[in-house]
Amino acid sequence: MIITLNIYEKFALIYDELIDDIDYEAWGEFIKKVIENSNRKPQNLLEMACGTGKLTTELSKFIPYIDAFDISSDMLAIAYNKFQHNENVKLYNLDMVDFNFNKKYDLIICGCDSINYILNPNDLDKIFHNVRGHLNEDGLFIFDINSHYKISKIIGNNIFLNDKDETFYTWDSSFDEKSEISDYYLTFFVSRGNNLYERFDEHHRQKAYKTEYIERMLIENGFNRVYKYSDYSFEQVDATTQRICFVASIY
Repeated sequence: MIITLNIYEKFALIYDELIDDIDYEAWGEFIKKVIENSNRKPQNLLEMACGTGKLTTELSKFIPYIDAFDISSDMLAIAYNKFQHNENVKLYNLDMVDFNFNKKYDLIICGCDSINYILNPNDLDKIFHNVRGHLNEDGLFIFDINSHYKISKIIGNNIFLNDKDETFYTWDSSFDEKSEISDYYLTFFVSRGNNLYERFDEHHRQKAYKTEYIERMLIENGFNRVYKYSDYSFEQVDATTQRICFVASIY
């Protein structure tokens, strides 16, 4: 028996299970190493698009105070369960494009290719401008993107099938060369026992940004130093890098 639903918040409930191939601990260690190499000692951090708080958990191990936000209240509900007893982590329901805090931060983070979900380059410009305004003069802005190569060539116009424990899903992707936007149509079947499966559908969209464009926009918004790495490592970026990590600073 299959129940068919179209409820966005269902995705939040299985997100941690599905994204188990990301080594958040390694990401946290990379960020910690970047901080150490730059001789900085950040006391506070702003995390944009924190999702269910998996990266937040790693960051909280070495950052004294964290403000984290996400546009999805359902993702934040999962994150809240992780930090409800941690007074040093505060969660907010905000949009990346127009967030506003009346303070500045030593470190601003945006992980899990959240930047790719910004489809309008003007909105991306607003985000970088806003981040610059919320960053202390000696602060760092660290974020990652799915590379143009990954979105256009690896994901491209393909169909993926995946079976993870109690969840089976299909991923049908369509990449538009002109807009450089990829549409992801996902259908999930989640086992509820007794041969009962719950179905729900998701539609995600990501824009493929070229590295040079991201770098230029950062510089135009006051980031004078921009470093690029392959994934969350210190490997150099090449033509087939699939995840690019940017480390940007004002000085």
